[in-house]
Amino acid sequence: MLNPAEAYGKTAKMAPGAPRELEGNLLIKAASQLQRIKESWPDSKKELSGALLYNRKLWTIFAASAAEDNHPLPREIKQNIANLALFIFKHTASVEAKPAPERLDTLININRQIAAGLFQKPGASTAPSEPAAANF
Repeated sequence: MLNPAEAYGKTAKMAPGAPRELEGNLLIKAASQLQRIKESWPDSKKELSGALLYNRKLWTIFAASAAEDNHPLPREIKQNIANLALFIFKHTASVEAKPAPERLDTLININRQIAAGLFQKPGASTAPSEPAAANF
């Protein structure tokens, strides 16, 4: 049986597009599930545990993959992924303990922000190349 990181690696190789695109799409899927639950609260409250479980599994895979010795990312980025995953796990536990729609915002925003970064081309700058001219 494959561990989560190995299973992810195998899936990433078989999926169309780059692994970054796959990761971004999975994060958007998780964020969309949580957003839908938030917007339909309290009717969708029964779906919360499944969506939180999906998000937690996704971050478990990211953390396990980054922890692999042969993972190509720099050590600092791998550590950042691990720290972010720990935060996700703690926040998820707090949401499970005290469910409230506004408490989903943190998970939704993190997933969307990380996905946005993954959809950018590596090395592409998000800042304008020329400073904006001041209007005096």
